[in-house]
Amino acid sequence: MRSELGTPVGLVPATGVLIGAEEREAVDRVLSSGLLAQGAEVATFESEFAAYVHDRPCVAVNSGTSALLLGLLALGIGRGDEVVVPSFSFAATANAVALTGATPVFADIEPRHFCLDPAAVLAALTPRTAAVMPVHLYGHPASAELAAVAERHGLALVEDAAQAHLAALDGRPVGTLGQVAAFSFYPTKNMTCGEGGLVVCADDALARRVRLLRNQGMERRYANEIVGYNARMTDIHAAIGRVQLGRLPAWTRTRRANATFLSAALDDVAADHGLTLPAIAQGAEPVWHQYTLRAPRRDELVATLAGLGVQTGVYYPTPIHRLPAYDLDLDLPVTAAAAREVLSLPVHPALDQDGLERIVAATAQAVAE
Repeated sequence: MRSELGTPVGLVPATGVLIGAEEREAVDRVLSSGLLAQGAEVATFESEFAAYVHDRPCVAVNSGTSALLLGLLALGIGRGDEVVVPSFSFAATANAVALTGATPVFADIEPRHFCLDPAAVLAALTPRTAAVMPVHLYGHPASAELAAVAERHGLALVEDAAQAHLAALDGRPVGTLGQVAAFSFYPTKNMTCGEGGLVVCADDALARRVRLLRNQGMERRYANEIVGYNARMTDIHAAIGRVQLGRLPAWTRTRRANATFLSAALDDVAADHGLTLPAIAQGAEPVWHQYTLRAPRRDELVATLAGLGVQTGVYYPTPIHRLPAYDLDLDLPVTAAAAREVLSLPVHPALDQDGLERIVAATAQAVAE
């Protein structure tokens, strides 16, 4: 027997994709119209998302990876350039840089929030550095010092905000801190389109270039101005996204409440058993894409929690620079430690109070064994 989320009854799932009647109705509306490709739904979705990022121009595309790639290309990043990125992230962060022809340069993270360490970024700069790409990992904003470093050295700041919808730093929404930001709408993100991404641009000129890049280099049919891609979002995906975006503020409040509950309930357990609970930086308003803690015997804890009916996630067990696609021998000690120790407990808005209490009880039991 399985629950509405598709998981066995009695299991607390690591993630929860919430799709309801409104999303189905939105898809049916588009299907009935016969207008399925990029059109009015996409344009409306872009304008509705813009309201959450200080009305910056937004360009919807077919994936979060495409959003990163087209944003970098629109800035002129390419062969001969270097872009400083964290290795503790999903591979798409570095892949997007490599696909432009530029070189991803991996820097270490800071230990409390798992985001790029400004000091490590400074040490990684060379005359070829063109941009810094912080990842707002697990929904926690990266340090404001990174924007200062980029500005001081004349570099572009490209935000990988794939996991950080509605997060903010010092009152500014994530997505408005640099020249370009990329969001993802993959099913496991805080909101979904089914699949898709979106580029937030600092000005209209950048946005126009991203629009050209996503649509074969043309704004008008058969008037191709540059060599571009087919990275369009469909109206079907945008219609789903519009419904999900309307629900996102309430879901975000629930994620924050769930994280607050977990931190309070696990505080004594963590102190007694060497766990490190997630921390919030001063001025940061995270959105808890993941509730990620450190455990010295992580793999044992994951297995024990699974046996107790609580799914967890390990993001990311192999740093990008150690993946076969890159295979670099680098000394990134904080990254290496995080890869060994992190695990993420469920924090998604599909959890009820019983689920939250089961997570706490199972964690306490698991670490005591």
